Amino acid sequence: MAIETILLAVGPMDTVRADELAETALELAEPLDATVVIGHAFTTEEYEEFRERLGFDERVEDVDPDEVAEKRPPVGELQSTFEDAGVDTEIRGIRSEVDEGVVDLAKDVDADRMIIAGQRGSPAQRAVLSSVSKEIILSAPCSVTYFRDLDVME
Repeated sequence: MAIETILLAVGPMDTVRADELAETALELAEPLDATVVIGHAFTTEEYEEFRERLGFDERVEDVDPDEVAEKRPPVGELQSTFEDAGVDTEIRGIRSEVDEGVVDLAKDVDADRMIIAGQRGSPAQRAVLSSVSKEIILSAPCSVTYFRDLDVME
């Protein structure tokens, strides 16, 4: 099976590891001439908060999640990195629970591969929060590359 579309799912904690995530995606996308879709699943609360910070006057239901995702760090930085490398990109946002939203984005874009990263935090926080990554991996419609941040594994 050819890899034509890679979903790089990012969240609010991924700003600090954007360079490493971009490198991981580029290792796959460049030699395969694949498109990288940068996706962000917003919880309703996160979406509303970020939408207000960006100055969107419309009600939450009337604002396109793709437009909000486009302005959500680290999406713009990642898009620039991919464009500089000559890799086609697309930005997608969705309002949903994170695990369901990422899986839905993968289905919507017909992803052949997905890249996700785990949460930073204490071992106790990672034990609780890792359930999101686990659900994404178990429900994914394609192969998943899990980016393990070795800095927080020490």
